[in-house]
Amino acid sequence: MVKKELSETEIAESIPDLWQPLTDAQRDYLAQNFTIQKYKKNETIYCEGETPKHLMCLLKGKVKIYKDGVGGRSQIIRVIKDKEYFAYRAYFANENFVTAAAAFEPCTICLIPMTCIVKLLEENAQLGLFFIRQLSIDLGISDERTVSLTQKHIRGRLAESLLFLKDTYGVEEDQCTLSIYLSREDLANLSNMTTSNAIRTLSNFASEKLITIDGRKIKLIDEEKLKKISKIG
Repeated sequence: MVKKELSETEIAESIPDLWQPLTDAQRDYLAQNFTIQKYKKNETIYCEGETPKHLMCLLKGKVKIYKDGVGGRSQIIRVIKDKEYFAYRAYFANENFVTAAAAFEPCTICLIPMTCIVKLLEENAQLGLFFIRQLSIDLGISDERTVSLTQKHIRGRLAESLLFLKDTYGVEEDQCTLSIYLSREDLANLSNMTTSNAIRTLSNFASEKLITIDGRKIKLIDEEKLKKISKIG
């Protein structure tokens, strides 16, 4: 972990939602406890079973939250984008991590000790509302994905995952190519299917001219048809 001296303006730009409700004294306290950590591509950020100690906010890069299941097969629970907070739920629940996190690509993450966050929460009701709101949003997304990944057929699950990645990370300048390049294994783990099924279904989508594939680059050609496939499951 690297202690990086940042101006309060830089910190405010890094964690605007967390910074905004604080008083000047609370901002000074947070700035004193603000640290930066860089992670390499595929590097583990935290492991299942570890004791949570920090609130994390992704400043740059892409992160996956996942859980290893039966037979060592992973399930990607959710993905994290810029300025999104994670790794704090387990601390509030007084338990160890039930998931793991790893970097999809090189990442820069800010870490704030949970003891610091708790102190600020005790002093600032608006900050408490912020965390209630964040946890509620995450729970809603989790509920939706649980139903989708258990009830939809393979085509519906993969179509939904492609649209989910577009909504989360956006597209490149051509307005079609997903701005995240996942391995087939990660795409399968996100869609609750085997890697072979993901490869076959991607090929079928390409044959139907719904997408085009160039290595790990995926371009969405017929988004409306993908939405229909996702909806009907």
